[in-house]
Amino acid sequence: MSQRIATARLILRPFEERDRAPFAAMNADAEVMRHFPARLSRAESDQIIDKVEAQRAKAGFSFCAVEERETGRFVGMAGISRVGFQAHFTPAVEVGWRFARDAWGRGLATEAARAAVDAGFRTFGLQEIVAFTVPANVRSRAVMERLGMRYDPAGDFDHPMLPRRHPIRPHVLYRLARADWAATLDRPGTAAP
Repeated sequence: MSQRIATARLILRPFEERDRAPFAAMNADAEVMRHFPARLSRAESDQIIDKVEAQRAKAGFSFCAVEERETGRFVGMAGISRVGFQAHFTPAVEVGWRFARDAWGRGLATEAARAAVDAGFRTFGLQEIVAFTVPANVRSRAVMERLGMRYDPAGDFDHPMLPRRHPIRPHVLYRLARADWAATLDRPGTAAP
């Protein structure tokens, strides 16, 4: 998303220079990165921001910096992005998120991801959005389910960017079709942001 998206508690927006240090601190946290191959250095975190912003310039959307509306404090990253590897379900657009540990447990990931998914379907006209993670990442899987995504057991895959026999190479795949998203908006308490 090239524009800012406001939810009840959050703002999703393009990354800015001021986000680099807190983003790097988040990516260096062992607990935040528990279901990723490794913690990241400052240079690796900066490369992610550069890549995200390059994709936004090309596609019109990418992952966003997430800040609290009330304080302006950086709390994480969320958004939609083209899947950057080849697998049986690509080409595809994924919804993803990563939040600083002190922002956990408050429903912020769900709130941000819901806004991103809504923009993907309404603004960008996507027909399907996917999400994936390692089987043990129960927190992220719960967010996927709160978004109305459906687990696709036949879609499980080995992440092609990780070496064979790597302990987190196996991934589960969730899917959300545009029609299913529209149906969730008709239910009480599920209005779009």
